[in-house]
Amino acid sequence: MKKTSTTKTLGIFDPYLDTLGGGERYCLSLAEAMLKKGWKVDLFWQDETIKEKLIERFGLEIKPLGFVSYSPGKSLFERRKFEKKYDVLFYVSDGSIPFMFGKNNFLHFQVPFTNLSKKPVLNSIKLKNIRKIICNSDFTKGIIDSGLKADSLVVYPPVDITPLKPLKKENTILSVGRFSQLLQGKRQDVLIDAFKVLVDRHSINNWQLVLAGGSEIGGKEYVETLKNLAKGYNILIIENPPFAELLKLYGKAKIFWTASGFEVDEEKNPEKVEHFGMTTVEAMAAGCVPVVMAKGGQKEIVKEGENGFLWLAKEELVKKTLEIAGNGQLMKKLSENAILRSEAFSKEKFSEKIYQIFENERK
Repeated sequence: MKKTSTTKTLGIFDPYLDTLGGGERYCLSLAEAMLKKGWKVDLFWQDETIKEKLIERFGLEIKPLGFVSYSPGKSLFERRKFEKKYDVLFYVSDGSIPFMFGKNNFLHFQVPFTNLSKKPVLNSIKLKNIRKIICNSDFTKGIIDSGLKADSLVVYPPVDITPLKPLKKENTILSVGRFSQLLQGKRQDVLIDAFKVLVDRHSINNWQLVLAGGSEIGGKEYVETLKNLAKGYNILIIENPPFAELLKLYGKAKIFWTASGFEVDEEKNPEKVEHFGMTTVEAMAAGCVPVVMAKGGQKEIVKEGENGFLWLAKEELVKKTLEIAGNGQLMKKLSENAILRSEAFSKEKFSEKIYQIFENERK
């Protein structure tokens, strides 16, 4: 459809798009929100065939999304000529500060990169043309602001909690996260070890552990390792489940586990812990009780003993899981509170905030 003079335009670049992770859901939810407001939205990516995979994975309404074969690696002259036509540009940082040439530029950090204090003069020049830095959590903001001497804005990731409902609960412990080890390991191996302890030492024989996540980029070999570790135990590994299947897994599970950041010093290596925890919120919306790593953004979601538990050592994970599994009244209370807490991170609240930011910055 031909663009009219009143149609606002948004260009999005995410260098990690093909990993199909939480950051990609963030960008595409942003695209969905602005498409619904009548904006023309383009995704800068070489291969348009990825669109159907994105729709299937995330369950978003992004059919009108345009794809532009464009790379920020072009010359500054070519980039300026191309980018200046966009009312808003939204770039996901790969750890660097890019030159941006849209009418209004926003730089997004999903990862709390620690090397941003390098090249301060060049960075300050680039930042002059960036309206606002947006971070996905207070945890990320703290690291980014320190490195860039900036005051970024926190916009929590959008979680579509509407279709997430408790179903008939089963004795299932669920973990959802990429199997890829390229940037941040989700440490499903630690969860398998903990589950083995539950079975071998505490006779939790009527429970199942389900590990679900994407394996397209850098995850195939790790999945095979996990399958070998899981042999002989009631452990199910599900690769690349569509969103519809994830809804059922969340709905049936009683407990939700994460281990991302296990044995990582979050001050020295903040990029290796969970920067927020979208799957934790999804699980909570479906009534799962979270027992998650007490690092990074997870601490902003889960309040100890109120809507879930936090852990650092494997012994804690096992102990707190046993406490929930053996106390129906406690599980009910935590589950109900988890559902209430998830509402703070709804997709509707995200969309409203993003739209206000973009509209205000245009004026």
